[in-house]
Amino acid sequence: MCFENLGGNYDMQEIFRLLIINPGSTSTKVAIFKGEENIKEYKIQHSIEEIEKFDKVSDQYSYRLKLIYEWLRREKIDTNMLLAVVGRGGLLRPMPGGTYLVTEKMIDDLKIGIRGEHASNLGGMLAKGIGDKEGIKSYIADPVAVDEFEDIARISGLAEIERISLVHALNIKMVSYRRADEIGKKIEDVNFVVAHMGGGISVAPFKHGKIVDANNASEMGPFSSERTGGLPVGDLVDMCYSKKYTLKEMKLKIKGKGGLVSYLNTNDGKKVEEMIKKGDKKAELVYSALAYQVGKEIGAMATVLNGKVDSIILTGGFAYSKFLVEIITSMVKFIGEVVVYPGEDEMRALNQGVLRVLKGIEKEKIYEDEVDF
Repeated sequence: MCFENLGGNYDMQEIFRLLIINPGSTSTKVAIFKGEENIKEYKIQHSIEEIEKFDKVSDQYSYRLKLIYEWLRREKIDTNMLLAVVGRGGLLRPMPGGTYLVTEKMIDDLKIGIRGEHASNLGGMLAKGIGDKEGIKSYIADPVAVDEFEDIARISGLAEIERISLVHALNIKMVSYRRADEIGKKIEDVNFVVAHMGGGISVAPFKHGKIVDANNASEMGPFSSERTGGLPVGDLVDMCYSKKYTLKEMKLKIKGKGGLVSYLNTNDGKKVEEMIKKGDKKAELVYSALAYQVGKEIGAMATVLNGKVDSIILTGGFAYSKFLVEIITSMVKFIGEVVVYPGEDEMRALNQGVLRVLKGIEKEKIYEDEVDF
């Protein structure tokens, strides 16, 4: 089998070499993968002073591109050996999950920040810049803009507000493919409930390859290290109109000073567990409540799948916590088997997204064909 879409003939035994680019607010992570193996990775740091020189995120393009090429030269990486380059997807128009070829129309939306300014908007831009120069294809995979909600999941209860898809799609998709492979099933034939537990917590029903619902990790569902999750709406409205807080202060309470920070003045789960070991009952109650809320949300999302759940997957940074995992597992194991994949490896997830295309497991998608303009 050959991969004609790569612009050449590559046998199935050929080792795929991909350049991965993941821009953050003050760093650009880069990596070279050879097949499934991450053979070289580096974080290019950007000072706040340097970043503040640019008015818009898109204005950082040339600055970051130059630094990536400097890294490639410094590491003596032969770009002729690359088969493709993939960047972290940004705040594009709502789109189905998958691996997308970077097109000019996508670049236009990334440049203007069609749904907001975010460092990840640079991912597709940098990928295309390098891809075009090297004569290879450029991709993004499962960006934060992924929206596969069923229409019924969009109804909020107030006509002026629609529930939106804001979910850790990249990691949720990766661990779902991993679990499907482990149980010997195709991704289209499985139902999972995936709880991504990081700085924000996304709990999503994964139905036949799609994320059909999820709590908005910034505003709904379980609280996390710095976010409140869902709150009693009446009390929240009263706080907003109490004249005690500004709009900025309220937004910071919900995302930044909520969750563990609000109760325990720390966003570090390890520190909370140390507090618990020293006999801090408040810390134990709050941390247990975090697990309790995740368990409740998993139960709710299992109903979206009519209880037909092949596996419950716990992932993200908090999945390293034996304390949390044990509580959640005890609550939800009656629904289905619980598996734990700790951490979040965005570079590997981006690599695997493109590998699925290069190996013919799934087809590359075209932005213009999948979104509404």
